[in-house]
Amino acid sequence: MSQPPGSSGMKSPEKTQQTSTDPVLQSATAERNRLLAEMAEQSTDMISRHTPDDWRFIYVSPAVTHLLGYSVAEIVGMSAYELYHPDDVEDFKRRSPSVSYERGLYTHTYRFRCKDGHYTWLESTSRSIRDPQSDELKEILVVSRDVSQRINAEQANRRLARVLEHSSDLVAFVTPDHRVSQLNEAARGALGLEVSGHDPLQLKMLFTPESYSLLQQQAFPEAHDQGSWRGEAEMYSRINQQAIPVMLEVLAHRTLDNRLEYFSTVARDMTAIKQAEAKQQQYQQEIDHAARLITMGEMATGLAHEINQPLTAVVNYVRGIQRRMQTDRESVLDDIEVPLERIGNTALRAGEIVHRMMDFTRKSDPKWELLELNPLVNDLIGFCASAAKRHNVVLENGLPVDIAAVYADRIQLEQILLNLLLNGIEACHRAEHRTPLKVWLEASMGKADQVIISVLDQGPGLSVEDPEQLFEQFFTTKADGLGMGLAISRTLIERHGGQLQAENNAEGGAKFSFILSTTGA
Repeated sequence: MSQPPGSSGMKSPEKTQQTSTDPVLQSATAERNRLLAEMAEQSTDMISRHTPDDWRFIYVSPAVTHLLGYSVAEIVGMSAYELYHPDDVEDFKRRSPSVSYERGLYTHTYRFRCKDGHYTWLESTSRSIRDPQSDELKEILVVSRDVSQRINAEQANRRLARVLEHSSDLVAFVTPDHRVSQLNEAARGALGLEVSGHDPLQLKMLFTPESYSLLQQQAFPEAHDQGSWRGEAEMYSRINQQAIPVMLEVLAHRTLDNRLEYFSTVARDMTAIKQAEAKQQQYQQEIDHAARLITMGEMATGLAHEINQPLTAVVNYVRGIQRRMQTDRESVLDDIEVPLERIGNTALRAGEIVHRMMDFTRKSDPKWELLELNPLVNDLIGFCASAAKRHNVVLENGLPVDIAAVYADRIQLEQILLNLLLNGIEACHRAEHRTPLKVWLEASMGKADQVIISVLDQGPGLSVEDPEQLFEQFFTTKADGLGMGLAISRTLIERHGGQLQAENNAEGGAKFSFILSTTGA
């Protein structure tokens, strides 16, 4: 059984010195040794004494039971080498002789095996005790403490640091005054920047001016108050002097007493996604344009008739004037003013039809603006009048005169309404009616800042159980249909923030409805 410090089982440094015969000094030394022994017994640190050659335990304090699970009796006489982790023992053997014999004091961290077989991290401070007369190494005094929590935290931090360093996301650590203290490899490579401890970067060097303003005014205040902020931003690369679109997350990190310690920003490069979205938008615009061309092709006969009528009238007016000039050249100048005016108006009418066709089929970027619905609907009804007349269909504008203007792209809205009107005309034609059937438009105010627009017809109604089928690409109920019109119309409506829906009328026929906003929000 080991003896506590101060007893015959634990030699103190003082015991190796010249023994004093002064009773007062002897009493003071004894009291000091008693206090040291009591401190060793009560300490939560493990205090131990070892032989210098094989590091066998000569003495160990009771804290060994709490730290390692052994009793004092079980550990005394055992070599410390038996408890070292295999990966640590050789390192200790290489270093301990020089430390013990030359420096006298050494602190090191290692793994010790507990009684249940698992290893725990200890940090020990060792001191060599020598004979004052011969300088012979007598024993090693060691104070050990459990540092498992600290080591585990350090290892976790190192693992996290490695993950962050090799992450493809652009990661930065930012002080509360917006100085960049660290950038990971991805950020350094993408932005062309390095962080120096002597000259830290200003955060504004990482972002475009607009995005830096967003961080100052919104991201950091929100992260400070709520812990995090997420949104789109643009970082700035000094490699090619270009902006990098990113999805950015800002996190606030606090101390245990809730003081703000630093911010971290994690940015995911969205360049490839933005490029894909731009290509997708370009492809969609090509599809929309093709659909408008198809619509014009389907209306070609009617449009040719519409253009032919004014051109025929022009020819007739000109021939009439020519005949008058052949019979009475002198008086004809007094009679041709009205025919010439009619020729001009008729030619303008033909030009308007051609101009509308060109506008409708022209490739153009969307232009969002407030549009008055009634003039737009009246123009479309006039444009479809020839097709409606051929199929014995009446077109009506049932919109309230005071209906609110909507925020939309004119060409896209015309494409949607034209497709729905033509579908209604064809549906009425399939009904095999003798009396004229009707296709009309309605509109009403929905929720705040919304207008509900509907196109209704008196045709046979929807022939599918699930109306959603109508909006699938290439699904059609027409013998010669492509199945693209309604799918494209729904896509266009979704771009406007709404959704196109279909249903049967209680009175017969079909009803297609969608919602548009009256604001640009």
